[in-house]
Amino acid sequence: MTILLTGSSRGIGAAIHGALTDAGASVIGHGTVSGIPADFADPAAPTALWNAALEQAGGAIDVLINNAGVFEASPLGNDDWTVQWERTMRINLTASAELCRLAVLHWQARGVGGRIVNIASRAAYRGDSPAHWHYAASKAGMVAMTKTIARGYARQGILAFAVCPGFTMTGMAEDYLSSRGGDALLADIPLGRVAAPEEVAAAAKFLALEAPASMTGSVIDVNGASYVR
Repeated sequence: MTILLTGSSRGIGAAIHGALTDAGASVIGHGTVSGIPADFADPAAPTALWNAALEQAGGAIDVLINNAGVFEASPLGNDDWTVQWERTMRINLTASAELCRLAVLHWQARGVGGRIVNIASRAAYRGDSPAHWHYAASKAGMVAMTKTIARGYARQGILAFAVCPGFTMTGMAEDYLSSRGGDALLADIPLGRVAAPEEVAAAAKFLALEAPASMTGSVIDVNGASYVR
C-alpha cells in the first residue's frame, strides 16, 4: 500500500504520517522536512509533486491524502484581500483538486480502484472568523469536491472521504486560540479541549486503510461536538 500524503512535515500531517507508517503503509511525504518539497502557491507544483511521487513509488500510488493547507488571516480592509483569497484557494483547494484529478486518471488508466482522503475543516459547515472567509470557502469546496468524486467514480472502485477537524493543537491552532481569547473559544467545545493531531490522524488512517467501500462520500467530524450536523 503506497500513500501520497501532502503537508506531512508537522501538525496533523506528521501525525497522519506516523499513524500510517505504524500500520505498515509506505508513505511518500510532501514537505521540506518529511518528503518531496513542493510549494502549492506555484501552479506547477501539484503536477511536479505527483510525478516525483509516482517515480518514487515505482509507478503505482494507491491512496492520496490531501492535508496541506494554509490558515492566514485576511481582514476585509486589507488592500491585498483578493490576492490573499486567491492564494488560499490555490493552496487549499486548487492544488488538492489537481492532485485528485491526477489520482483518478492514474487509477482509471491502470484499471484499479483507489482512495482519496481530504482533510477539510469544521469551517466548511460552520464558517470561520470574519478574517477567514477564504479559508472557510476553500474547505467547503474541498468537501463538495470529495462528495462529487465519491458519487462519480464509486463504480470504478475509486473512493473518496473527508475529515473535518475543529481546532486541533498544532502550532497554527495555538496561535489562533491565543489571538482569539482561548478560554472563550474552549468554552464553545463541549468536550472542553481541542483535538490532538493523533485523533485526526486516527480518522484519516481508518478512511485510508480500513473504511468499508459503502462509506465512500462520508465526512468524519473531529471537533469535540463544537459543531454537530
